[in-house]
Amino acid sequence: MRLLRINLGLTLVFVISLASKAQNYQKTDFGIKSKINNIQVELQFYSSSIVRVIKFPEGKTFKKQSLSVVQTPQKIAFKIKQQGDELLLKSEKLQVLLNLKTGKIAFANQATQLLTEEESGATFTDFDDAGVKTYSISQSFFLDKDEAIYGLGQQQQGKMVKRNLKLNMVQGNTDDYIPFFLSAKGYGLFWDNYSPTVFEDNAEHTLFKSEVGDGIDYYFMCGMGADAVIACMRDLTGQVPMFPLWTYGFWQSRERYKSQDELVDVVKKFRELNVPIDGIIQDWQYWGNNYLWNAMEFLNPGFYDPQKMVNDVHSLNAHMIISIWNSFGPMTKQYKELDKINALFNFETWPQSGSEKWPPRLDYPSGVRVYDPYNPAAQDIYWNYLNKGLFSLGMDGWWMDSSEPDHFNPKSSDFDTKTYLGSFRKVRNAFPLMTVGGVSQHQRSQISEKRVFILTRSAFAGQQRYGANTWSGDVVASWDALRNQISSGLNFSLCGIPYWNSDLGGFFLWNFKNPLENVDYRELHVRWIEFGTFCPMMRSHGEGVPRELFQFGNKGNSTYDAIEKYINLRYSLLPYIYSTSWNVTAHQYSMMRALVMDFASDKQALDINDEFMFGSSLLVNPVTQPMYSKIEVIGGDSIKVEDFSSVKSKDVYLPKGNDWFDFWTGERFNGGQTIRKEVPLDIIPLFVKAGTILPIGPKVQYATEKKWDNLEIRIFEGADGEFTLYEDENDNYNYEKGAYSTISFSWNDKNNSLTIGDCNGSYPGMIKSRRFNIVIVGKSKGVGTELIENFDKVINYTGKKEIIRIN
Repeated sequence: MRLLRINLGLTLVFVISLASKAQNYQKTDFGIKSKINNIQVELQFYSSSIVRVIKFPEGKTFKKQSLSVVQTPQKIAFKIKQQGDELLLKSEKLQVLLNLKTGKIAFANQATQLLTEEESGATFTDFDDAGVKTYSISQSFFLDKDEAIYGLGQQQQGKMVKRNLKLNMVQGNTDDYIPFFLSAKGYGLFWDNYSPTVFEDNAEHTLFKSEVGDGIDYYFMCGMGADAVIACMRDLTGQVPMFPLWTYGFWQSRERYKSQDELVDVVKKFRELNVPIDGIIQDWQYWGNNYLWNAMEFLNPGFYDPQKMVNDVHSLNAHMIISIWNSFGPMTKQYKELDKINALFNFETWPQSGSEKWPPRLDYPSGVRVYDPYNPAAQDIYWNYLNKGLFSLGMDGWWMDSSEPDHFNPKSSDFDTKTYLGSFRKVRNAFPLMTVGGVSQHQRSQISEKRVFILTRSAFAGQQRYGANTWSGDVVASWDALRNQISSGLNFSLCGIPYWNSDLGGFFLWNFKNPLENVDYRELHVRWIEFGTFCPMMRSHGEGVPRELFQFGNKGNSTYDAIEKYINLRYSLLPYIYSTSWNVTAHQYSMMRALVMDFASDKQALDINDEFMFGSSLLVNPVTQPMYSKIEVIGGDSIKVEDFSSVKSKDVYLPKGNDWFDFWTGERFNGGQTIRKEVPLDIIPLFVKAGTILPIGPKVQYATEKKWDNLEIRIFEGADGEFTLYEDENDNYNYEKGAYSTISFSWNDKNNSLTIGDCNGSYPGMIKSRRFNIVIVGKSKGVGTELIENFDKVINYTGKKEIIRIN
């Protein structure tokens, strides 16, 4: 007789056979090995929640140093039970069922709930990879018909749930591919392959198919909810370091500031207008012409004294990062040094022309070549010049552009290009991980007083460990593009990489004539800024025309006022945002949260693609369609003009299981319903979960201008709640040695009491005594962006536990 496995609904049911076959596997320290149908199968536990699956043809060897995975297999307690052709491996949290006859694998949680299973055995097709005999590989899986899955990086198609689609996964400018998906059922699957890969989901199966692989190599992980699955992914591929506090302030950029005076004057203008700013960015061509591409020196005469420029920015209490690329012009010192060690690639990249005119003059080729970041010696050369030319000036971070990298008119032979780790084809999609990692690791090894901050255009699994924030690429401004950013950022975050942003206002303005005067674009820009207020990085950038708020008019102008309002709102939320960032680092949390993360049992919430949680408390629903314009006939011409004659509204879904407060009015709503919310130009739907304890910071011009010694604490009644306020020195790695403090707040809704715990921990310069101004939020009380004066309680706090009853 044989063991039968019957899938009844969602549960694995084992029918015990009276006889069993002889053992057909070998137990190892970490799992088992077995040969099935000429295929070697290995199962290795990396924790009680994570198992690695390796398959490769019998007679071959499979030796691989993962570029993404930093964890090693662990000796954990697990049980093995064989019944006929079925072999069950059971850890504390995960069950893996291997069919010793077919090689198929199924996965279940500790409650024996079937999570997913392979559709069939692995497929291996002979493949010649630039003279190396290897395979193209694939593995398919069965998913439930209505199962919601997320992740796979970021794409621009506006899909929240990643079902019924096909992705050709090769890194691009606005598409980042990470072969990982997360299921609403409470599991994730990471396909650890770096070659061009197809992901396909249809009615028959869910498939990964990679162009190159010596074997199939994937990790299955399970957890009670999306946060637990993401924690597994970070345990596997690396934890998230903290960014400096200032990086959560407002950033301004432009393609491009053409002189140091122009850049410094922008910061000065913000200061004159009393509009907060913390970061300014210098885009490309500060190095001069294209033959000097990415020289990492200021060879453009407009930058006559780079040290003075950096010092001037710092004297204005702002910070500066600068554009660096992953390619070099033929006249640069880096090019010549990299060429000597064969660390330059020979495919077409940006810029194509040595001339700076548009369109490119291809009869004057630039000769620019991408470097080999897989080569440690090449990474050393890259950093040596970066350190000497730019970091030594006091630059505060890096804008690593074209980190996918740009690859124009790709040919099959391009992928035969040799890298330090084999063909370019073999490691193609890991390029951003390697180039970002090279800079991060070098800076971190050199200095600990300044936290690594890298803004980059592409990403791969594991990049969260390198202090990088990925932006969504050079998107073309449109209302559809704005809406698509929301699901792009959420799915990206669901891959375990929590820091993401977009060019606020869109990069290209091809759809708008005279954009600064164009009423459609002005409205779009405001709505994009409003969305960006609730992203991990708030950064205005684009080409064509400058985007600083003062380019849109003066104070009193509706566009200017709305932008200013949201910049100030961002700064008032800094205690909340920075404390959330600590939660990301210390507790594997995510800042920008798809609704599945907090409301997985609410089926109506699972596929909403224009709404998300920002941290644990704020529900954000950006406006993604035009509302405030009309056509007028002026002088015989039809012209679109602003029209604020009536206030428009939009639908907002409030997830069930909680009550919600309108941030702007204090009105309270039950969850599990769709409401209409009025949205004048300076309002987007923003709701606060009942039970929230929300700290509101002081009005400042830059993030560290004032200490948090006089915070407003807003309490949203209706449920018990907790919040932990985190503080440290704001920019160094001493927090890793315990130099930080936390203060816990706990609201008991039944007793109307707030408990403020002891201040735990310490750091140099910490606040010894402070005021907490307690506000119980109600209708038209404690709402919006303005601080109030009539508090329910004022607490003079000196670090000792206090229990406050609110009457």
